[in-house]
Amino acid sequence: MLKKKNKPALPASREFIWSVRVYYEDTDAGGVVYHTSYLRFMERARTEWLRQLGYSQSELRDSEGLLFAVTRITINYRKAARIDAILEIRNTLLSLGAASLLFRQEILNQEQDLLCDAEVSIACLNAADMKPRRLPNSFRMELNHVN
Repeated sequence: MLKKKNKPALPASREFIWSVRVYYEDTDAGGVVYHTSYLRFMERARTEWLRQLGYSQSELRDSEGLLFAVTRITINYRKAARIDAILEIRNTLLSLGAASLLFRQEILNQEQDLLCDAEVSIACLNAADMKPRRLPNSFRMELNHVN
């Protein structure tokens, strides 16, 4: 039985917004965000979405032998983000497969300009052998019932 770390602080939702500040380490010498930093911001937003649902990735690995891995990203870079900016990462669960999740993620600046958007496919893996495995039924049921 899949166990939650704690009760969710907010009602479960297919949509989640998480904010991040751009630091020097996220940018080039000119203060422009590296293209790979957007991927890190998206990864963190998906992790925080799981936390909001009451799950910790490390506990899912340790107690359930469950890992998530990105299998495909289609990304569009539209405008540059710069150092010290506060960015909003929007995370939307588009679909749920037997062993996969599909997200749409968007990164916006404080003026609500779309800087970057992506479609991200995630596979559920067995931690022991790194082979695909079905999402636990209780987890799938919960995700099927989120708004």
